[in-house]
Amino acid sequence: MSIVGEPSKRSKSELTLEFGDPDFEGLKFPKDDPLVITPIIRNCHVIMVLVDNGASVDILFHHTFIRMGYNNSQLTPSDTPIYGFNHMECKIEEAIQLPVTIREENREATQMLNFQVVKATPTYNDIMGSTGIHAFKAVPSTYHMKLKFPTRNGVGEARGDQKMARSCYVATLRPDGGMSSP
Repeated sequence: MSIVGEPSKRSKSELTLEFGDPDFEGLKFPKDDPLVITPIIRNCHVIMVLVDNGASVDILFHHTFIRMGYNNSQLTPSDTPIYGFNHMECKIEEAIQLPVTIREENREATQMLNFQVVKATPTYNDIMGSTGIHAFKAVPSTYHMKLKFPTRNGVGEARGDQKMARSCYVATLRPDGGMSSP
């Protein structure tokens, strides 16, 4: 086996994204919560966004897409298959590219993310997968309930919402496996 070609050049970052004891401030223990944040997606504060570095794509659920004021004519065809934890294939038929902003006081970052639009009964409104996390050059920590990312003004942080994360978890325990209505 061999690798042909030169590795792509990466921009150097002078910021260090690290976690420590001060990051636990405000958390309730014991905890085992997923990281759920509220970014701004095309001028809409979207609550219940799961940060999941195990997901290979960024997913926007169709009911959220509609609530944001879009209509199906704004979607582009997509033939990207995704696989759930049960290894079952789910065909994605539609996609959309949207600006996403993660903000904390005077520190913010915005990236264009390619969302796969899924028609399913979700627990969350959106899933930020590894592609979105990488686009922001972010580092998530479920242990600290934070997502840290570089900005022009230093390190930005998005604090996870424990209360929201717990309500999402309770919703997954319902027989329908998610939200009762879109």
